[in-house]
Amino acid sequence: MPTHSETRRMPYSARQMYDLVADVMRYPEFIPWIAAARVRSVTPNHDGTQLMEADLVVSFKVFREKFGSRVVLDEPGLGIDIEYLDGPFKHMQSRWRFRDVEDGCEVAFDVDFEFRNAVLQKIIGVVFNEAMQRIVRAFETRAKALYGA
Repeated sequence: MPTHSETRRMPYSARQMYDLVADVMRYPEFIPWIAAARVRSVTPNHDGTQLMEADLVVSFKVFREKFGSRVVLDEPGLGIDIEYLDGPFKHMQSRWRFRDVEDGCEVAFDVDFEFRNAVLQKIIGVVFNEAMQRIVRAFETRAKALYGA
């Protein structure tokens, strides 16, 4: 199963980066291969977190699939946990953590997934790390556009 972990320092606040990643509806504007996004529901929890259910449409060459996920938005703790609901995966989990540090913030991103289709899994395995790095760079580029250098 492909996994990817990455931690980056950025010249923005942890809150700014949290807000950017939490704004799922904007993903098609700047993330490669995301063709569409839809938020099914957002439910506030008693602990200050929110539970979001959302769909993303991933489009890459001849591959076009919709998948649903359950997203826990932990605004007080500046964390986002994503769990797979339905679509082309056997499983998928990802996690974002944001922490203020001197001169900006530290962003930690982890993802682990496996496709149901073995052929697709094999194809993705070849380019997986590069694809994940492009996605993280897309968030960096978006932050620069929104918040400046």
